[in-house]
Amino acid sequence: MQNTRKHPVALPFLFLSEMWERFGFYLILGIFQLFLTDTTKGGWGMDRATAADIFGTFIAFVYLTPFLGGLIADRKLGYTKSIIIGGILMGIGYMGLAVHNLTVFYLSLGLICIGNGFFKPNISTLLGNVYNDDRYRSRKDTGYNIFYMGINIGAFICNFFAAFLRNTVGWGAAFIAAGVGMFLGVIIFSIGIKHYRHADVRKPEQEGDMSLSRIFSVVFLPAIVVGVGAWFIPGNIFGSDSTDAFIFACIPILIFFVSLLVKADPKERKPISALLAIFAVSIVFWAVFKQNGTALTTWAQYYTDREIPAVIEPAAKKLYLVETVQNKVDSVTAFDGEFRMIRTADGKPAKEWGKVPYFKNVAADKMPAEGASISLFNTELFQSINPFFVITLTPLIVAFFALLRRRNREPSTPSKIAWGLLISAMSTLLMVGAVYVCSNGAIKASPWWLVGCYGVITVGELFLSPMGLSLVSKLSPARITSLMMGGWFLATSIGNKLSGILATLWDTYDNKANYFLVNCLLLGGAAAVIFLMLRWLNGIFKEYVK
Repeated sequence: MQNTRKHPVALPFLFLSEMWERFGFYLILGIFQLFLTDTTKGGWGMDRATAADIFGTFIAFVYLTPFLGGLIADRKLGYTKSIIIGGILMGIGYMGLAVHNLTVFYLSLGLICIGNGFFKPNISTLLGNVYNDDRYRSRKDTGYNIFYMGINIGAFICNFFAAFLRNTVGWGAAFIAAGVGMFLGVIIFSIGIKHYRHADVRKPEQEGDMSLSRIFSVVFLPAIVVGVGAWFIPGNIFGSDSTDAFIFACIPILIFFVSLLVKADPKERKPISALLAIFAVSIVFWAVFKQNGTALTTWAQYYTDREIPAVIEPAAKKLYLVETVQNKVDSVTAFDGEFRMIRTADGKPAKEWGKVPYFKNVAADKMPAEGASISLFNTELFQSINPFFVITLTPLIVAFFALLRRRNREPSTPSKIAWGLLISAMSTLLMVGAVYVCSNGAIKASPWWLVGCYGVITVGELFLSPMGLSLVSKLSPARITSLMMGGWFLATSIGNKLSGILATLWDTYDNKANYFLVNCLLLGGAAAVIFLMLRWLNGIFKEYVK
């Protein structure tokens, strides 16, 4: 692209950098719960609730660290240097997961969290900055939509690599591939630096700003102390030590954002208050959406008919994208009727003489002959449905809003976010239908229920997620743009942790329809709140966004 065209020349470099970064990240997320619960091919053999808790805590910290990374980039390092540092740390962390040692495993997760803190908010902020040129300002929403499509190309292709590598080599090869993808993203970003160096503008402290050292002493140090203290509190207040630590660690950071509002210059107070309100309701969206790696992965693994149609089975086998299961009695890991792992007295996975768990709820007319084998889609391939819809629906959504723009009827960015929440709520009702059709898991459900669920929530996502990034870029006071971008990711972080908490409750619902109904009520309630605030939000938007 040339600068004379509709979008800045920096866009394809940022697009491809983010695409490869997300390739690695979503490859990890697609197999994370499967790896933690695997008992036969080198996984950690954890129970589902423990895996969901670790998953939720990990993705929570992944999106909590952008607060720190955005702040350091704003004040000290700048965006390009921060992005390169973050990418390198993430690449090392991804590859470290291939080492089968729990200490190395958790250290690698820590590197990923820290690296993402430097990478994620700053590349999003840099994109917004290159669109601040008067030639491109009106297309900022579209630019974020295109950028978001890049994220999802990486997220779409990564699961095929994950399935191929773990089928042919093992879990470790998939983790190494994630690291390679991240390093490719860093290389592409470095090549394109000349196109966005002008947008890498640090914002030094102004009169009245809290110094970086003071922020560390009054925000991060208390967060660390409080979080560690909460971890060691006898018993669990919120269900697990990790949840207690995370929630209490967030309190000083939340207080900091409230203090930003209270101490802000009067002309900055309105946009900051609007952003904080959007952050609050977006928490609920992420709490439901991020269950794709936990509850919906469980649904795909055990409750969905994953048998590959005969017409594509030969090609799938040649590409090593097939999980083969044989209908025979053998020594297998023991699961109860709700697909919960049974453990021995010493806590190890119990073994029994029976069939692999997949056959527990296969319909009688689809049960293969005794001793026969069938080919299944790998569970993680279902994680590619959402990014596939993002890629295919993004041009349609962009075209739809462009049509409305030409007619002067395009909704405001806050309005798009409100509709995104409402549409997302509808996706959970599809899963309620799936539960009833398959008699609460007594027989396997058609995969089209998951496809439909992902399709609907993707529309909601496209109304909400890229619009949230765009809104932060438009409304944030210039001196704290990256910091407020960190606030958006803080809200995402809290939502991600809540998704893990909700997922740990999966096995406590006898009727799985009630699980999805709770998610529907959460999203519907958040949508109602933002619609009630819409007049106020739109007023601020019109006043401050030119």
